Amino acid sequence: MASLCSRRLRGGAATRNLEGRTYMANISIIGLGAMGQALTARFLQQGHTITAWNRTPGKAASLVAKGAREVKSAAEAIAASDVTVMCVLDYAASDSVIDDAASALSGRALVNLTNGTPAQARAAAEQVAGLGAAYLDGGIMATPPMIGGEHALILYSGSKTTFDAHAGALEGLGAANYLGADAGLASLHDLALLSGMYGLFAGFFHAIALIDSEGIRVGAFLKLLSPWMTAMMGELPGYAEKIDSGRHGVNVVSNLGMQAASLDNILTASREQGVATDLLDPMLELFRERAGAGFGDEDISGIFELIRRKSGKAG
Repeated sequence: MASLCSRRLRGGAATRNLEGRTYMANISIIGLGAMGQALTARFLQQGHTITAWNRTPGKAASLVAKGAREVKSAAEAIAASDVTVMCVLDYAASDSVIDDAASALSGRALVNLTNGTPAQARAAAEQVAGLGAAYLDGGIMATPPMIGGEHALILYSGSKTTFDAHAGALEGLGAANYLGADAGLASLHDLALLSGMYGLFAGFFHAIALIDSEGIRVGAFLKLLSPWMTAMMGELPGYAEKIDSGRHGVNVVSNLGMQAASLDNILTASREQGVATDLLDPMLELFRERAGAGFGDEDISGIFELIRRKSGKAG
């Protein structure tokens, strides 16, 4: 099959290939939790033929009413289609499915959208390859209601042949970004993106706890916080350049020593206001460690070197 275009068609029910012909697929779905339900509903909306299975019965009724076919086992679902999309709770669950349906996998493709770690994805890819099947791992950067919408993004890594063959269907779920043949790359990027999100949330929650300590409404404060955080996002490209080059002392505006003093003031004020400092204490420790090692005149990006060293990726 020719490679499919990496774009989403918004005007019709089905996706189209490079020649503009309607692309319909037989797709099996394993896992009908909130995300699995959303994926299945979107595939049905696009006009694909869907076979579904969930370990706990009773979740397929609304999808069957929309045209899906429910089967009684994972092996039966996999055998019904050339490609199976799996989205279950964790890799313990997905590994169990692979074990139970091993006899049905040969010659087929498995797209695993279960959230997990790079090591888990690589182990699953090796196991599936040993069973004679192609493996494509994925990381969903969206909530269930976002599936099929303009802000949905799904990261993929593993079998390029599988990605190319089924991109027409996969693009219907959200913008599809193929990261490479290493099956662990989608998970790595997924977790890295989520790390950025949780770091943002940590700063937000601490900020509003501090403002709430004086009875100020969060909604009112957000009018100040949102544009400030947006403006600070503009600093990230500069930090990225310094990290890539290792030159943290170039074009420094607010050095690490000053930033450490500022963060210390924030945490002192927080304690005075009765606000817990758990979310920001670790960052101040890194600031102090880096500055204490003689890098206080460098940029804040220098703390990356401490994180990198602790992960074993640098001496």
